[in-house]
Amino acid sequence: MSDGFVILVDFRLNPGCLARFTKAVRENAATSVRDEPGCRRFDVLAPRDGGERVVLYEIYDDAPAFHAHLLTAHYKHFKTETAPLIAGRTVLECDLTENAAVLPAR
Repeated sequence: MSDGFVILVDFRLNPGCLARFTKAVRENAATSVRDEPGCRRFDVLAPRDGGERVVLYEIYDDAPAFHAHLLTAHYKHFKTETAPLIAGRTVLECDLTENAAVLPAR
């Protein structure tokens, strides 16, 4: 049984684009959490390898909530604004099956 729908996105950026991409993705993340009832969490991660990469960890109530996110004006703006900054990306869809933060103490 799934307790949520998780998206992991690993963006590989073009050289010199990290700051601009990070600014845009932070705005997208904040707006998603603030304005989308089905968006529970949207973390922007900076890999410690120092490369031009950004990883996203997003949790939605379910797959339809994520697909609704893809139709929002703020996501469409983010996608258009950042397209020239991205060299490649990997997307992984997961079901959240256990959240240890909410499990009862043993």
